[in-house]
Amino acid sequence: MLPLIISASVLTKLRDKHHVERREVEQAFENKCGSYLIDGREDHQTDPATLWFVAPTNKGRQLKVIFIFIDGNAHLKSAYTADADAISIYDEVGK
Repeated sequence: MLPLIISASVLTKLRDKHHVERREVEQAFENKCGSYLIDGREDHQTDPATLWFVAPTNKGRQLKVIFIFIDGNAHLKSAYTADADAISIYDEVGK
């Protein structure tokens, strides 16, 4: 797995808003089948590019994971239960 960097503020958001644990994000990275997709939405564009994917945790929870690569590390921006649209897009384009 890539080195995963999660800031304190993102960890708090994951826990309080999305009810996601760090280990679930790690499992999603480990269980990913497919490519990383670029988030091309204008208000989400960053340098380096914001990437995302959908993958299951070991308990089968489908997470949408959003991150950027910096110096070979994945810097997590967010992760939450994937909705039907995200799953559909990822199944079509990412796999």
